Amino acid sequence: MAVHFVAETADVPEGGHMVVQVEGREIGIYRINGEYYALNNYCPHQGAPMCAGYVSGTNLPSEVYEYEYARKGEIIRCPWHGWEFDIKTGKSLFSDRVRVKTYEVRIEDGRIGVVFGR
Repeated sequence: MAVHFVAETADVPEGGHMVVQVEGREIGIYRINGEYYALNNYCPHQGAPMCAGYVSGTNLPSEVYEYEYARKGEIIRCPWHGWEFDIKTGKSLFSDRVRVKTYEVRIEDGRIGVVFGR
C-alpha cells in the first residue's frame, strides 16, 4: 500500500474540503469533526464531480409529521442529479449497491496522506 501525502492538516478547515490529484485521480479531502476523509471526485451515476456538490445533513426516519434532521456536514449531494452519499463511508442513502469510492486517510506529522492499495 502506498501513502501519498497531499496536504497539511491546516489546509482543510473544519467542515471544509479540498480537491487533490493523486495518480491521475481527483480526490476530495474532507474534515468532519476533526477527522479526515477521502472521497473520489466522481459520481457513480454519470460521472459528475462529486466534490462540487452541496454538503449537508439528512432527515432521519421518524414518525409521521415529524422531521429529525441530523448528520450535519456528513452528506454530499451530487451536483448534477442530487444523489446523496455519506462522506465517511461513500455509501449512498438510497441503495446498498451504490457508493462513491473512498480511501483510507493517514495523518503523520501534520500531513494528510491518502492510502492506495495495490
